[in-house]
Amino acid sequence: MLRRPSGSTDEDEPLVESHVAANRPDSRDSDKKGPFSSAKFDASGHSDTLDRRKVEKALAPNQLQPPPWTATKNTIPSRTNEGQDSKTARASNTSKESGETMDITQWRRPRLRSPWKISLLTLLTTAISIVLLLSIVNSFFTRHLDPKGCKNCLMRPIFGKFEGFDTEHTRFASKYSLHLYREGGVNEDMTVDGIPVLFITGNAGSHKQVRALAAEAAHYFADKLQNDETAIGAGARSLDFFTADFNEDITAFHGQTLMDQAEYLNEAVAYILSLYVDPQRPRRDPGLPDPTSVIIVGHSMGGIVARAMLTMPNYQANSINTIVTLSTPHARPPVSFDADIVSIYSKINNYWRQAYSQKWANDNPLWHVTLVSIAGGGLDTVVPSDYSSLASLVPDTHGFTVFTSTVPGVWTGSDHLSILWCDQLRKVIVKSIYDIVDVRRPGQTKPRAERIRSFKKWLLTGMENIAEKSLATKEPTTLLTLEYSANTILPTGERLVIRELGKNGKAKAYLLPIPASQEIPPEKKFTFLTNRHLDTSSGNTNLEVLFCSVFPLHPGQSASIFSMDIDTISGSSTGSTRLACKSANSDAIHLPASTTTSNFAFDEVEPFSYLQYDVQDVSEYQFVAIVDKNTTPVNGWAIAEFSENSHSQIQTHAGLRQLLTSGLYMNLPAGRPMTTDIKIPAVHSSLLVYKLKVGVQACVDGALFAPFARQYISEPYESKYFVNIKEADINLHGVSPFMPPPLRAISLNDGLSLQMWTDPTCGTSVDLSMQVDIFGSLGKLVMRYRTVFPAIPLVVIALVLRKQFVIHDKTGIFITFSESLDLCLLSSLPVLLLAMTVFSMSLANSDPSPSRSTFFHRGNATESAIDYTKNDLLLGSQDPFFWFLIPLFGLVGAGACVAVNYAALLVVQILRLVQSAAVSASTLINGKHQRRTAGHVFSSASPRRRLLITLLLFFTISTFIPYQFAYIVACVVQLITTTRALWAAQEARSTSAYNFFNYTHSILVLMLWVLPINIPVLVVWIHNLTVHWLTPFSSHHNVLSIMPFVLLVESLTGGTMIPRVQSNFRHITNILFFILAVYAALYGVTYAYQLHHLANVICAWLVVVQLSNSGLSLSKLNQMLEGNSELGNDGHLKKRP
Repeated sequence: MLRRPSGSTDEDEPLVESHVAANRPDSRDSDKKGPFSSAKFDASGHSDTLDRRKVEKALAPNQLQPPPWTATKNTIPSRTNEGQDSKTARASNTSKESGETMDITQWRRPRLRSPWKISLLTLLTTAISIVLLLSIVNSFFTRHLDPKGCKNCLMRPIFGKFEGFDTEHTRFASKYSLHLYREGGVNEDMTVDGIPVLFITGNAGSHKQVRALAAEAAHYFADKLQNDETAIGAGARSLDFFTADFNEDITAFHGQTLMDQAEYLNEAVAYILSLYVDPQRPRRDPGLPDPTSVIIVGHSMGGIVARAMLTMPNYQANSINTIVTLSTPHARPPVSFDADIVSIYSKINNYWRQAYSQKWANDNPLWHVTLVSIAGGGLDTVVPSDYSSLASLVPDTHGFTVFTSTVPGVWTGSDHLSILWCDQLRKVIVKSIYDIVDVRRPGQTKPRAERIRSFKKWLLTGMENIAEKSLATKEPTTLLTLEYSANTILPTGERLVIRELGKNGKAKAYLLPIPASQEIPPEKKFTFLTNRHLDTSSGNTNLEVLFCSVFPLHPGQSASIFSMDIDTISGSSTGSTRLACKSANSDAIHLPASTTTSNFAFDEVEPFSYLQYDVQDVSEYQFVAIVDKNTTPVNGWAIAEFSENSHSQIQTHAGLRQLLTSGLYMNLPAGRPMTTDIKIPAVHSSLLVYKLKVGVQACVDGALFAPFARQYISEPYESKYFVNIKEADINLHGVSPFMPPPLRAISLNDGLSLQMWTDPTCGTSVDLSMQVDIFGSLGKLVMRYRTVFPAIPLVVIALVLRKQFVIHDKTGIFITFSESLDLCLLSSLPVLLLAMTVFSMSLANSDPSPSRSTFFHRGNATESAIDYTKNDLLLGSQDPFFWFLIPLFGLVGAGACVAVNYAALLVVQILRLVQSAAVSASTLINGKHQRRTAGHVFSSASPRRRLLITLLLFFTISTFIPYQFAYIVACVVQLITTTRALWAAQEARSTSAYNFFNYTHSILVLMLWVLPINIPVLVVWIHNLTVHWLTPFSSHHNVLSIMPFVLLVESLTGGTMIPRVQSNFRHITNILFFILAVYAALYGVTYAYQLHHLANVICAWLVVVQLSNSGLSLSKLNQMLEGNSELGNDGHLKKRP
């Protein structure tokens, strides 16, 4: 029978002799073997029966030398002839027709493959992976970065702690605390007298982050509202900002911590409301009702805590009716390493969906709740802003999502923290909150519909399809008296251009006739643009836009019903016309100013004013009057026109492939309208970015303004402005990976839209071009696929270990990790990636509208019409265009595995050198040299001690420490075991020793990739210890979740090699690793915590295989735990004397 040494192949390894099975001393027991058999090792430590062809192939002479990497200064003599450089033996070959056994004797030194060796294929794969990874990282940090325009703000914070909110009110009083904010120099009285607002900090956030919003609220009330009798009469009062100090709790990684905060805050809300019922509140008007509701402002995970509060048993009904969230990941958890956080997200979202799916308002517990989500955009590198979308949770009647770049007057993105202190944004948020409050109502706010209307007025551009105009609800307030002159009224269809306001020296009105109903084309709109501010706060404005109808003044009828009378008649006039008009100034939309010197939309200059109406909405009027009241020339201009939508809207039919290859090119003609809408339905993915180029516009008479553009999508409400545009980076938060489908079906025409404003007086055409930026698009993979990096490499590792065990069970050789990776790169890995790619394309659905339930749906019956989990599979995208992402991430994952493999080898080698140096130093100090055999390297602790330590560890896991802590300990122990295995292999230089080292090293690599899944919960536990919160977690104490890892690592400390499985049970190992690989590929991103449990199951099976070598006897278990043995040349454990 012939044997092949560890790491050898048929081509490059000599065969080593073993005796015929019949002549072995233990051959009489061969018929008593169980399903798992331990290999009998010769000098090389390996046995394998080969057929005649393998023997004949091995007979070719091959002089071998020991590899340099295995050489040591003190070589341990072998008990066999293994130490000789070359030795020949006679081979006797007796062959009979009955199939007699062939004996061949050939003694050669085995040539073992170094674990550091790397093949050309692996090297090439790693190089490509590194180039791709560096390109992705470089693109993320250098390409398509939104400009930062947030301004700093100043505060003088004063915090008052509520000592009375103690353990009588909440069980978390020793861990958390409640505070009231006051602004120094404005309101330092700690008596509550306004409208309660509760700020909830985010993950690892401080309660002091409330100061920016609270300070602005205090100043705005003191400066603007306190002395405004109209505002006070409408129910405006100061805002009492409360905040909870959570000691910087980490809620993004631990679901139980999130629920603890929600429970505490419900109790805090009840306590806050009780403060306003206190009879000793001297400053509050006794005629006002007691508050029954609190406004919530939540940052990051604080928004999820706010939504969770409404699902808790201790929630007081109707105590929350308005929630404003900042950079909150509503749609899905930012990471899925904790089972609790994934489960809690699912329960919260299902509760909200089910509530809004009710037919009757009385059955909806959230009917009165308004939810507004404000996202920071591309600058937020902590939480993907895609996750802030409410499209899958809340209908438009109860909430919406808006980006900071959309908010008028802000026009800039913000990162995860600056969204709290961004001066422009905090002013808008405070104004919107003051606009919804009404202290005259018990809920302290206006009705839900009015709240939504107010939030949309302050936070949206006003150009959305849902934007409401106030013109139709007004009564005529202006009587416009015009001189009867033909040149006062412009011909129908003519554009009004005023290059210099006030040049007439008196008030002048310009009238544009509104087309009669029979003359109205299918779609037409009115647009007006000026660089002057249309004052909406008072009637004292020098420029006004009026929609007018003829007002015949009959005898005896008075004109006193109008609050304003504009008379433009000169003294020599012979006739006049009277018009009853409504002012449109209140519908004015602010746009960022665009001049030849403009750089960014958030530049500190006076914005443009813009009006836009569909003609159908103003058909009841006869004229649009542009009234210039300036009596002296000013630096101002105005443009007004009626345009057909067929001329102002361009619908493109370019697909992604065209944008990727040839790009999109178009020309805006010289006779174009002032505003042009370009619809590009194919551009909807958040994974691609584009380069937009605008040709230079030449103007003979000088341009009134420089071209500027608005990039926008309808769901969520995201707009970006580009002033003085020549080039622009186009990126959006549209259809994103892993996002659940929206409640409302998305139209096929929804996609990117570009709204261009160009000076129509120039009389020249404008060229536009847009193309995909491939390198810039790579950076968008980072935020959308951050959690792919722990999952996809685990696919590769599972396949590598599977290949190692397959070869070990067949041949007895446990090949190195790098050699197994070589084999996987040639076979199993490409096949699996190809299968996943085909599977993803089969699931691809070009229609992003909600789909019916599928097999993978886990929702409840009330939401069965929509499968909210359909994007949980694979890479979370059902767009067939992105099929290439699977092999791309597979390639990057393979390179990452190579990097971690060699990093682990380097660490082990360094520890081995340190250990060797320590032994040498000990020898010099003691003056006594003692050679250690391979068996002496491993653990020598008594079995009782090791058993007691293991049981103590399991007891502490079940009572106090989370099992993640034990996993860290297991990783450290496994690292030490691998270091000892390398020492034993280099000392013994036997195949059995190298088999064991390869095995322990591969298990170490597997554990290192599972390690990131366990670290976050451990960090939360350590944080709780630092704040002296010793209450154990209600989860993460399941001993079974860590026991197999601990037992496997403990068994390896004794130097025991796993036996070969030669029966059909060997397929179980194969199947388990294959299941791990497939699950990591399919659900590794969405349910990453399951990867730990799958690896735990595999470890349990390996422990079973380890124990089965002795028939699962207690004596063998004791011997294995004792480690009081060493590896013999035959591979069996031999008792140390």
